Amino acid sequence: MILLWGVPDEPPLARVAEELELLGAPWQLLDQRDEPRTIAELTFDHRLHASVSTRDRVLDLDAATAVYHRCQDPRTITERTATASTSAEWDHVLSIEDLLLSWLELTNALVVNRPSDMGSNSSKPYQLASIAAAGFRTPATLVTTDPGTAEAFWARHGEVVYKSVSGVRSIVARLRPEDRDRLADVRFCPTQFQQFIAGIDYRVHVVRERVFATRIESNLDDYRYSGAATPALAACNIDDQLAEQCVAMCARMGLHLAGIDLRLTPEGDWYCFEVNPSPAFTYYENATGQPIAAAIAQLLVSR
Repeated sequence: MILLWGVPDEPPLARVAEELELLGAPWQLLDQRDEPRTIAELTFDHRLHASVSTRDRVLDLDAATAVYHRCQDPRTITERTATASTSAEWDHVLSIEDLLLSWLELTNALVVNRPSDMGSNSSKPYQLASIAAAGFRTPATLVTTDPGTAEAFWARHGEVVYKSVSGVRSIVARLRPEDRDRLADVRFCPTQFQQFIAGIDYRVHVVRERVFATRIESNLDDYRYSGAATPALAACNIDDQLAEQCVAMCARMGLHLAGIDLRLTPEGDWYCFEVNPSPAFTYYENATGQPIAAAIAQLLVSR
């Protein structure tokens, strides 16, 4: 049995479910929206045992051979927006999620991906060091709460972008002259500044040893927030050495699935900015027709 955990109409989870159906693979959904009414149990004798009871069924997690999870922030799920963080129901939801995340760490099933292996994305500077250790070029980076240090970094590199330090998604933006007065705000929040790297963006999805590359044509600092200026996405091939380097980096990080953000400079140099361990791949799949969801489903079935 293959277990899916998340919100069923969330696009990546829904697409993987569709592909599992096409393969005729047995799968079960653990719906995050049911967690206020869910009971989970972990026990140990000579091995791990786990089960989850919902309103209408009992899931024996021992039967799971593979897991694909796309858990949302529980505060963003519609049914919980009015739930106070101090309520008994909220405490129950958090307990259920903690227990299930622990199970993901302990189970012998194939997990795409284990929470501990996804952890590097919670600290962008730490992950950037891992990317560099894998042999990729990375932009000069500064994390600081000192406005003067930020000013000096900007002067040294000429063009600079700023972004979140954590795994929380943020809009990447270039520093403009009109932002100079706002540099004082970094005193209140560690901010990551990076040397701006000119070039063409590429998103490479790695599914174990399969590679799906997308070229993105956009004049924006962050094509993900394009508004009316829709970027042009196209499936493409990257050279074998780069593809192997991407696969090796994901294996080194313990990731079976990842979305890698690359940029190719006019001089022909590849830079790597980030490795997303839970990529919203449907944005790229819908634009290019690449069978990313099918590859994930095949990976889950292979176990």
